[in-house]
Amino acid sequence: MTISTTNGETPNPPGASTYSAFIQEELRRYDEHLRDVRGLSVGTRKDRLRIIGLLLEGKFKRREVVFARIQPDDIRQFLAARLVLCQTSSNASQHAAALRSYLRYRATCGDAVAELTAVIQNPVHWKLASLPRALTPDEIERLMESFSTRYRWPKRSYAIIRCALDLGLRSGEIAGLKIIDIDWRAGTVTLKGTKTQRQDILPLPMETGQALADYLQHERPVSTSNSVFVMHRGDHDRGMTAGAVRGVIGAAYRRIGLKHTRSHALRHAFACRLVERGSSLKEVADLLRHRSLNSTLIYAKLDTPKLAAVALPWPGSAS
Repeated sequence: MTISTTNGETPNPPGASTYSAFIQEELRRYDEHLRDVRGLSVGTRKDRLRIIGLLLEGKFKRREVVFARIQPDDIRQFLAARLVLCQTSSNASQHAAALRSYLRYRATCGDAVAELTAVIQNPVHWKLASLPRALTPDEIERLMESFSTRYRWPKRSYAIIRCALDLGLRSGEIAGLKIIDIDWRAGTVTLKGTKTQRQDILPLPMETGQALADYLQHERPVSTSNSVFVMHRGDHDRGMTAGAVRGVIGAAYRRIGLKHTRSHALRHAFACRLVERGSSLKEVADLLRHRSLNSTLIYAKLDTPKLAAVALPWPGSAS
């Protein structure tokens, strides 16, 4: 049994094929709720299904899923066991969010969830405590100069990097690009089915457009797929997945010895460049397609000139 989505992807959590039919059916209904009611992206749904699948597997194994049998101690023990494996605030936040999401879903089914929700503690996580991990200008320069014919499919890799760096696209958005989404005359690209579940039209920079055109004309294999980026190994009629896009970016990092491992570093670099050029936080939020301006506030910490203008003198120093 597979958990289908509106775009044909299957966000089955790892190990889902070994779950009993009872658990798979419960995950299928929960996924429908996440997709149709909550409007969550495939990636977010996959993470939540993975965590809830582990919870249900530990409690019910091959038995019928009876939600009323889940006790507060089951939640406590599950969280304790999972957090031993990875003791970070982000991992704790991810598990807490998934469990609360599932309990909210069960509440809509008429189940009593108050006692279970009460045992899920909020992990300590200072908001905006860290700086975005973006590539430095020197790293960006070395990265953009690293694509050569010595490596496989350099035009595809270069075009993918440009999409992330020049447009701030997420890996899933790059994978989801369709040829018809690019208006070459108007110089725009349309994003559909993004994380915010809306349609956005972005200006297409000349260098990015040239990189995309070069790939489409000279390196992209013949394919029936309408995706811009397709698989070069195996079935050419399949578009690239978000995971494959992240793999291309990671390989480019490794070639020049970068310690960064996340493709999001390019998106952060895009945002940092906007701030340094004087863009307002509202403009940055619009281009990053954030649902809330709060998600963009972290970039205010990078606007050094404006921060210096409002900084108070150190006590005892000359004002």
